[in-house]
Amino acid sequence: MKLWDKGFSIDKKIEQFTVGNDREIDLHIAKYDVQASLAHAIMLESIGIITSEELDQLKKGLNSLSEVIENGNFVIEDTYEDVHSKIEYELTKTLGDVGKKIHTARSRNDQVLVALQLYYKENLEIINDKTKTFFDTLLDLAETHKTQLLPGYTHLQVAMPSSFGLWFSAYAELLIDDVYVLNAVSKIVDQNPLGSAAGYGSSFPIDRNITTAALGFSTLKFNVVAAQLSRGKSERAIASALGGLCNTMSRFAMDICLYMSQNFGFITFPDELTTGSSIMPHKKNPDVFELIRGKCNKIQALHTEMLLITNNLPSGYHRDFQLLKENIINAFEDVKDILDIFNYAIQQIIVKDVDLSDDKYKYLFTVDSINNLVVDGMSFREAYQKIGSQVQNDTYQPDLGKEHTHIGSIHNLCLDDIRAKFPK
Repeated sequence: MKLWDKGFSIDKKIEQFTVGNDREIDLHIAKYDVQASLAHAIMLESIGIITSEELDQLKKGLNSLSEVIENGNFVIEDTYEDVHSKIEYELTKTLGDVGKKIHTARSRNDQVLVALQLYYKENLEIINDKTKTFFDTLLDLAETHKTQLLPGYTHLQVAMPSSFGLWFSAYAELLIDDVYVLNAVSKIVDQNPLGSAAGYGSSFPIDRNITTAALGFSTLKFNVVAAQLSRGKSERAIASALGGLCNTMSRFAMDICLYMSQNFGFITFPDELTTGSSIMPHKKNPDVFELIRGKCNKIQALHTEMLLITNNLPSGYHRDFQLLKENIINAFEDVKDILDIFNYAIQQIIVKDVDLSDDKYKYLFTVDSINNLVVDGMSFREAYQKIGSQVQNDTYQPDLGKEHTHIGSIHNLCLDDIRAKFPK
């Protein structure tokens, strides 16, 4: 059941160690392996390696496997090394010698590489779409709560007036930066590596343009050695991009945990979205946001893992690359789940009215008071010293009525501009 079988059995302990849990992970790329195999078969027919009748048989067999995968009934038993050997076996079982021809002019190296590239390409698009949904939700919340003031903090000390509109739209606009990076990574993986075989091409007169068009790649990795060297490089770029998105979500989740605490008390959530304590009946814990924070931080560590596994490997294929698959695929699946649950939960946020007359917010408006004096003709330094003296003497009286009207401030959120800025 091995693509490299030469008639002898491998030591069972060695086999278990080298295969690992590839079978479980490969279920995520099974449909892409079928897509690539179909494109490869079309190309083989075009250059005369297989006949049109054999192509029709392979198409039928691959389409049948595609349906099994789509229905969730595809299983890679432990008698198979990976998804590639399973699919080839099924084709051979059904089609006989015709099934054995599917591996002509390719290696398992470019076979797994193209399947992964297709998985990455599609799932980056899915994450992009889910990020846009989350982005729209945050801007809708910013519009709904744009008039509700919120204390702003620096060094976790009360600083200047902010608003819930400013808070929600801040994280929305940060998501745009994350999408810029995701889009850049999408260009990296949108290059067809199929035809590079084991990293040095093939003596068959294959037509790589055919598979590039058939698989929907915008271009191909022309140099066959570069195609193999892209394994690891793609994963590092993806890990960095997913980590950037997770950094935004992790910081937002931390704000939520902070603002839910009694010491802040700015927001809350329905009881159904929180958990309690086994001994403290008053507890209302933001577990979902703590887990978002933890999962996002875990994903941010992935780039270091990808870097260390692949750092200083010489050119050509190495089995180390197998270790990239599991955690990069798990990261994709986790990020999709995080975006879904974050979007679901944040829509149910309950924003509280903050009593800015509370003594702890007494100095929230000192900068506005300084600016009022400057508008009246006093120099900024003199105004700063005057208000500073009032703060020290405990004679400061805040002015709560000043508006901030410049672009991107409390009373001029530019939500339409931010919405239009999201990459198409």
